[in-house]
Amino acid sequence: MRPVRIAPSLLSADFARLGEEVRNVVAAGADIIHFDVMDNHYVPNLTIGPMVCAAIRPHTTAPIDVHLMVRPVDRIIPDFAKAGANIISFHPEASDHVDRTLALIRDHGCRAGLVLNPATPLHVLDHVMERLDLILLMSVNPGFGGQSFIPETLRKLRLVRERIDASGRDIWLEVDGGVKADNIAGIARAGADTFVAGSAIFGQADYHDVIGRMRAAVAAG
Repeated sequence: MRPVRIAPSLLSADFARLGEEVRNVVAAGADIIHFDVMDNHYVPNLTIGPMVCAAIRPHTTAPIDVHLMVRPVDRIIPDFAKAGANIISFHPEASDHVDRTLALIRDHGCRAGLVLNPATPLHVLDHVMERLDLILLMSVNPGFGGQSFIPETLRKLRLVRERIDASGRDIWLEVDGGVKADNIAGIARAGADTFVAGSAIFGQADYHDVIGRMRAAVAAG
């Protein structure tokens, strides 16, 4: 059975008490902290940068998974590595040289990921699988939290899972957008092992309860 990694997205947390939110959600069973970076250029929203990443780093030993929705990406990668990121992923449309950007992430001591939007074709993976530690499929169009899961993502997940299995490499398959306790089982069956959830966790009164229900749903299949 594949591992189940729950990655609450700080995009939906209470920014007035971010350190506390990080501590509480990890104590409730989260495996990873998902850190969404938007630049009001690649996507129509503006969020947080390396200084905030550095500020939350002392609050947890859990991996910080930085998702860069910025263009261009190369300039800011070293800043996030220095700020304590463990995983850095980016969109191929935002890089002039995808292979070089992946190498830059790894050269700075982080695991490297590639993010595919709902309409991004899978052939972007063809020549970079050996440099990937994570593939993130967006199950909504990036830019805003609280959107509904796009069902076509399930077919895309199955195809990416086939590619990962054929590669023989330990590449995480992450999903971001509209993930909830009532649909996570189907997403896991399609091949995902890492699940980003924002308002489905931070929007709830009991983080431990909702994370527990997510794990139970995956276990039940």
